[in-house]
Amino acid sequence: MRVGYSIFILFVSLSLFGIIEVCNADKLKRNFYRKTCPKAESIVKTIVESKVLKNPALGAKLIRMQFHDCFVRGCDGSVLLDTVNNNSRAEKEAIPNQSLTGFDVIDDLKTAIEKACPKVVSCADILALAARDAVSSPFGRPLWNVELGRRDGRVSLASEINGNLPAPFANFSSMLQIFKNKSLDVNDLVVLSGAHTIGVARCGTFSRRLYNFTGKGDADPSLDPTYADILRKQCPNPASPKITVEMDPGSSLSFDNHYYDILRQNKGLLVSDAALLTNQNSRRIVTRLQRSPRSFFAAFAASMRKMAAVGVLTGRKGEIRGNCRVVNP
Repeated sequence: MRVGYSIFILFVSLSLFGIIEVCNADKLKRNFYRKTCPKAESIVKTIVESKVLKNPALGAKLIRMQFHDCFVRGCDGSVLLDTVNNNSRAEKEAIPNQSLTGFDVIDDLKTAIEKACPKVVSCADILALAARDAVSSPFGRPLWNVELGRRDGRVSLASEINGNLPAPFANFSSMLQIFKNKSLDVNDLVVLSGAHTIGVARCGTFSRRLYNFTGKGDADPSLDPTYADILRKQCPNPASPKITVEMDPGSSLSFDNHYYDILRQNKGLLVSDAALLTNQNSRRIVTRLQRSPRSFFAAFAASMRKMAAVGVLTGRKGEIRGNCRVVNP
């Protein structure tokens, strides 16, 4: 009787573990391709690091691309798709995405990985790894962990951009609502905004702050006047779409917490940057991150993990594209 009972307990235990395995099967995890494509992560890292040496701004470009991917339909690589039907433009053709660059890098990575492991590694995972490795390259170590197992979406619509991507002229409440819609919170909003420590912005995204903030030919009073004068010299009115300005003056190629220094000096470039000081909770977070580089890096790693899991397709959902620009036949 005791032997039979023990066997029953063992059977139940194994069954429970089996259930747990099934329940966790569709979750993102570290080393997802360990058996199916063991060299995938090293292939991405090697190629990305070589490209960063030639183009130090690549980190800013790829992490922006990842943000824009994850905030529309989730992190499914939909931002990578080209338009194939003129009646239905893809995400990358929407105005906020027309300044995205780095698609050629993703193409090169996909080509290299397909040679090693055809139809195994998703474009969404490649983008997540490439963004991390490009930003991390100058540090010689990964700044955050990337869990894998995403699959690629089959839909990309420019019409879905509005209301999903935070605009450069957004106020605090509208940005926070967009983040909440993605199961992200005020801490994630302030922390992920810290990515503006690298990269540039086109004059048109902030020129209203310089020349016509309220429609009366005035400047934004929340912008440091001396800094506003400097920006006017760089960005004459009307704004040229060809001119860009560092988002973090003097530090646009260094991934650090300097962004929060300039925020507290009222030198945040975009309206959405300055908006982080208009809320008591977010202002407190800005101060905390500005005072401690260690806190910023730890917080950024945690928030990236959350953002990179937004709306992911896993298991049998979606597909593994053979070409990141088009869905499979």
